[in-house]
Amino acid sequence: MDAPQAKLPSDFLYGFATAAYQIEGSPTAGGRAPSIWDTFSHPDPQSGIKRTADGLSGDVATDSFNRWKDDIELLKSYGANAYRFSLSWSRIIDFSGQKTDDGLEPVNAEGVQHYRMIIEELVRVGITPYVTLYHWDLPQALHDRYGGWLDRRIVKDYVHYAKTCFNAFGDLVKHWITVNEPWVISVLGYGQGVFAPGRSSNREKSAEGNTSTEPFIVGHHIILAHAYAVQCFRETFAPIHGGTIGITLDTGSYLPYNDEPKNIQAAQRAFDSRLGWFADPIYKGHYPLSLKQRIGDRLPKFSAEDLEVVKGSSDFFGMNTYTTNLVQDGGVDELYGNVKTGFTRPDGSQLGKQAHVSWIQIHPEGFRELLNYVWKTYNKPIYVTENGFAAKSDAILSLPDVVHDADRVEYFQGYTNALLNAVTQDNVLVKSYFAWSLLDNFEWADGYTTRFGVTYVDYATQKRYPKDSAYFLKKVSSSLQSFFFFHGIINGWLMDVPTIPSTL
Repeated sequence: MDAPQAKLPSDFLYGFATAAYQIEGSPTAGGRAPSIWDTFSHPDPQSGIKRTADGLSGDVATDSFNRWKDDIELLKSYGANAYRFSLSWSRIIDFSGQKTDDGLEPVNAEGVQHYRMIIEELVRVGITPYVTLYHWDLPQALHDRYGGWLDRRIVKDYVHYAKTCFNAFGDLVKHWITVNEPWVISVLGYGQGVFAPGRSSNREKSAEGNTSTEPFIVGHHIILAHAYAVQCFRETFAPIHGGTIGITLDTGSYLPYNDEPKNIQAAQRAFDSRLGWFADPIYKGHYPLSLKQRIGDRLPKFSAEDLEVVKGSSDFFGMNTYTTNLVQDGGVDELYGNVKTGFTRPDGSQLGKQAHVSWIQIHPEGFRELLNYVWKTYNKPIYVTENGFAAKSDAILSLPDVVHDADRVEYFQGYTNALLNAVTQDNVLVKSYFAWSLLDNFEWADGYTTRFGVTYVDYATQKRYPKDSAYFLKKVSSSLQSFFFFHGIINGWLMDVPTIPSTL
């Protein structure tokens, strides 16, 4: 029996996502200066404490600074029509010490040329570049100078960097993301201290930091930096080159544990604390009421001038999402909305299959509900900019068996079908789907112990091996390119799949 068919927009973007620090390596090549992740991922020079799970850094990662042509070949073989990747701020801007007459760092021409080559090649082969300006790798020089995101001066430096990128690549790049996941930057970097720059009130983790205040200061400055960069783009560059610009926020789907009013309210608080913290100012012009009530004066206020720039400063709703949580009232962590989250239903069953990481279970129905929630709440076209799964098999198997990632295939089958249903049955406007990730890579605090890629990377040789999930998504892309999306594709999905190189 033929699978049911349903139509998606002809301009739908399908592809894969990566981030500069996670794949590039070559930390000093081309005039690049250190970022806070270079500092954080190396053992502390005084205590020797390792801050990643395996004590390793992104010094090599997947060597994509040198192997970017191989990565583009993978994208082509996987049928991608778009590629989301980030630029390294400290590779684009020269932090060697000199400054321009206006007190800003000059442009690093070598870094610009490197990314220009990548973008030109993507465009040449028909893959749409979707560029993220900031994916967590703040130049260490700015952190040392004034505390980075803790100081309003970051807004001027960020806009300078963004303007440089618009100037250098705007003739070819028509899709821009200002910042990736500001909640993660604010909470994990400045609240819990488990991500760079590693600040928190816990003195066993950090000699400096204040968990009760710094995340909200950082989040506020990220919103301002985003908004003023968008203003610059719209006023100066969009009239010449066109294009869209926005921000990517991360969230789970938060479902009440049961129908008790307190748990229904808790689920909304979870959304307000994770998503609304950033989405509400940008799309509505104010912080969520529940956030203001809980945080009080510790939540910075927008001036009238700033608010005029912030409100409406995203052309679309960029969303990274991986899982669904059941939410109960009663949690103690205000950064999460004072809620308890989990995967266990009242009857003791689990929401879905467990990933290698503790924070993901497979539950496609929650993804569909989330798409509906975001569309109804913010009424902007949705770009799913990350969605993916860390399979247990990646951690326990080796070549050649490791490429048979059945759990990841199950995840993508469920989540792409959920997206289809949201679009065709619920009338949600979704414009893209980027799988995380193109490659296994440096997974932040997990180091290399966790793999999200549809391509297995042998880190000893840097050879790339497509996993079964890459073949599955190739089948999906073939359907998309004829403007049809198929249900039930998992059954017999390896039949008639175009050939993909077995290694690169």
